[in-house]
Amino acid sequence: MRILVDIGHPAHIHYFKNCARILIAKGYEFLFVVRERNSTMELIRSTGFNFVSRGEGKTGLINKLRGIIQIDYKLYKIARKFKPDYFLSFSSPYAAHVAWFMRKPHIAFDDTEHAKFEHWMCRPFTDVVLSPSCYNGKLWKNQLLFSSYMEFCYLHPNYFKPDKTVLERIGVKDGEKFCVIRFVSWDANHDVGQKGLTYQDKVKLVEELKKDCRVFISSENKLDAVFKPYQLKIHPQDLHSILYYASLYVGEGSTTASEAVILGTPTIYVNTLRLGYIDEDERRGLLFHPTSFDETLDAIRQIFGDENYNPTFKKNWEKLLQDKIDPTAFMVWFIENYPKSLQTMKEDADYQNRFK
Repeated sequence: MRILVDIGHPAHIHYFKNCARILIAKGYEFLFVVRERNSTMELIRSTGFNFVSRGEGKTGLINKLRGIIQIDYKLYKIARKFKPDYFLSFSSPYAAHVAWFMRKPHIAFDDTEHAKFEHWMCRPFTDVVLSPSCYNGKLWKNQLLFSSYMEFCYLHPNYFKPDKTVLERIGVKDGEKFCVIRFVSWDANHDVGQKGLTYQDKVKLVEELKKDCRVFISSENKLDAVFKPYQLKIHPQDLHSILYYASLYVGEGSTTASEAVILGTPTIYVNTLRLGYIDEDERRGLLFHPTSFDETLDAIRQIFGDENYNPTFKKNWEKLLQDKIDPTAFMVWFIENYPKSLQTMKEDADYQNRFK
């Protein structure tokens, strides 16, 4: 069995890597087709998977529309040579189009309610879309829900083991408090009309956090000189171990916020964009989603100043781990048994609880 996986973002590699390793061990063949960007290429090379580049992606709605035919054609040429039985992606319109043209099943995952453009371009050509049960957007007729988050695909305790040596590499002593701040680039389609931290907010945030802990900043864009001393210089593979040992995560990125929560780290998500998994984490008492910078500062003071916060957070976090299934095990079963697995889920959604 041959599976082509289209990758548009570094996170997508994490979503599918454990599933791929399990199925490769069972004799499946995988080809990862990767959008070329530095962090993605660095990460895919570290996995040892068979991969090819489909070139740089397009940014902005107009450029993406213009590039669809070009990228579709590139992917088609790659797929025609590889001859996949299935296409797998995180809501990739290119994989959807080529799979439809080649009359092959396209299994897509998606947890981003606001990615309307990708939905319109992908879902009409996709056989099944699998989304976390916290998904709060309109469900399409070919969409099924599973009780987990995408980030559990690689951070579930069955797969992720933190590497404590990362602390030495960033100069943190054992037991020393530190926090991670994350700035995003704001160039995704779903970022349009949204906002996070202003420049002044960022400066004040660093000054506030320095009172309680060491500060490290991760950024999708080049950092201004004032933030350079705090830049987190690590290999992308080390980020999750650093988040695991951090005392706090504050950031504009929703994926990293979800990762921090799953890893048991108190989290403040500073972005007006609302997402199903962010809302669920907030309801569970695992994440702060402030609506103003003053509320952000209040959340920081509560995390570091309220002696009851951390015990309550830990209890809520343990409940999250108990409630969610292992999505990688679910994904392996779904692919191995497709299309029978699709019918099973339609008839008995609770079947997925076997993968807790």
